[in-house]
Amino acid sequence: MTSSPFKGVGTALITPFTAEGAVDYPSLEKLMEFQWENGVDFLVPLGTTGEVATLTGEEQSRIAALALQKAKGKGPVLMGCGGNNTREVIEKGLHLKSLGATHILSVSPYYNRPTQEGITQHFKAIRQQTGLEIMLYSIQARTGSNVEPATVARLAEEGIIFGIKEASGSILQIQKIVQSTPAGFQVFSGDDPITLPLMAVGGAGVIAVTSNVVPAAMSRWLKTLLAGDFKGGRGQLDRLLPLFEALGAEVNPIPVKGAASLLGLAQLHYRLPLVPPAPATMERLKTALAAFS
Repeated sequence: MTSSPFKGVGTALITPFTAEGAVDYPSLEKLMEFQWENGVDFLVPLGTTGEVATLTGEEQSRIAALALQKAKGKGPVLMGCGGNNTREVIEKGLHLKSLGATHILSVSPYYNRPTQEGITQHFKAIRQQTGLEIMLYSIQARTGSNVEPATVARLAEEGIIFGIKEASGSILQIQKIVQSTPAGFQVFSGDDPITLPLMAVGGAGVIAVTSNVVPAAMSRWLKTLLAGDFKGGRGQLDRLLPLFEALGAEVNPIPVKGAASLLGLAQLHYRLPLVPPAPATMERLKTALAAFS
């Protein structure tokens, strides 16, 4: 397996917007600095949490360039680059590569629901035609199709992917992936609340939503888990769990942007079809964040 620079906690970055609907680049830059200053191991821009489906190509390019610039001397960037049109993903990947990206997080094709062979050929084409290192993102709840452990193992053995962000919600599936893939293959949690059991069966870390707002706490937690101190990790989870639950009260990234607004990290603005959180969600977020003040 290709050596990977990723471990621990990576932040699935939100994209702050202004009241006029533009990308708030100054706030995004401050958010990136906030992550590095508080111990995260890597950044993951241009993902679902970043509302990438609503970003123009020009905005995506500028965000990618900013992330790479702010990461110099601090840590790696895993760039979001996925879709259900293989040709478009390849074109986007080549552009990101021209900006300096080396590793991408690429979601399994959604809506058109390809077969396992179609999923395999999709990622094989991206790898061969871009030369980028790929971490596959498997999230059946959003894509409509699962990436089976046997497919993950095949992609790993053929050197097409170096890791997976696993958000199936099934610890059994995660364990099968860990057991069936080559040494050095990395399995990351794509769902913050299942990070501890994932790490216990051999995971490498988490690509987290929560670390947007409490990066220091998430960094400490992952360092504890990576050290194999699961008793200590359970203790830290007592404080994190209410925040995990509050951040899951509505579809991501609605609650995390609400939490970020409460902390002054971003304004409470979205692009349709997403809308601000319900008042009850904001109250839950206030209560959960109070434990970290």
